[in-house]
Amino acid sequence: MPFKRITRPIILGIVGDSASGKSTIADGIAGILGSDRVVSICTDDYHKFDRGERAKLGITALDPEANHIDILEQHIQLLREGQAILKPTYDHVHGTFSQCEYVEPKEYIILEGLMGYATRDMRDCYDVKIYLEPEEDLRIKWKMQRDTRVRGYSQERVSEIIEKRVEDSLNFIQPQRTFADMVVSFYPPESNHSETGAHLNVRHTLRPTLPHPDLTPVLDAAKKGFRLELARDIDGKPVDVLDIHGDLSDKRAKAVEDLLWNLIPEAQHLRENVGQFRDAENHTALSHPLALSELLITYHMVKAALGHHAI
Repeated sequence: MPFKRITRPIILGIVGDSASGKSTIADGIAGILGSDRVVSICTDDYHKFDRGERAKLGITALDPEANHIDILEQHIQLLREGQAILKPTYDHVHGTFSQCEYVEPKEYIILEGLMGYATRDMRDCYDVKIYLEPEEDLRIKWKMQRDTRVRGYSQERVSEIIEKRVEDSLNFIQPQRTFADMVVSFYPPESNHSETGAHLNVRHTLRPTLPHPDLTPVLDAAKKGFRLELARDIDGKPVDVLDIHGDLSDKRAKAVEDLLWNLIPEAQHLRENVGQFRDAENHTALSHPLALSELLITYHMVKAALGHHAI
């Protein structure tokens, strides 16, 4: 059956709690596809109140009432139709708003943030939906590292923020997991529970809402370090679960990455950007499980553009 290439922008959603790795994965995928072909938008720009106003109101940024959900929904629909938007801009460092940005859609659009799947009309606009769900202790470590070293918070202040957001995360962020095509969960290996970077394992929960690639050649090439099995998700529905171990050797990881690159020859081969992240010391580092995750997600973006799973 021939496929018909899609002419409208292809939209990827990445949703997850604060410091779950959304920006890192979004940047990696944009690097694979090529920055000239991708527009990346943070849906947190659609906060309704600045940091000071939220403090006075006693509301967190995770609450839909603290966000312009209606405008975000409208903007996603416009971008999908190929129309430009005037996007608000939120400064995470200072907790304030800055000048709006005129954004024209490109071939691919990545929307990452807290509230990306908040409404049905919004969810219907995405071609690929990802939910990031790192182990909670790991996410808290990531948040502490980022907010103290990048955003200038004290450890005590970060702990207060985490505690204040627990209920809203449970009520508003975590329920969006159910709408994802893939759930990506980084977690430390049993041999090193303190690991927070390059040697983390990753688990992909692959739902049948997308036609996932045949991973048999990948599993054969890896021989070990990968495990694919049929399982039940937390809602009881059947899913495929792919585990990628963080102790993959460079040689084995490269062989697997080459196989995945061969599945997406339409993507620009900017291989040096794949799997990069900022470690605990804020230095650039490389993670093979992260690289493979980015390639698997990019596979779905490219195949969506080719009409393999048009919606």
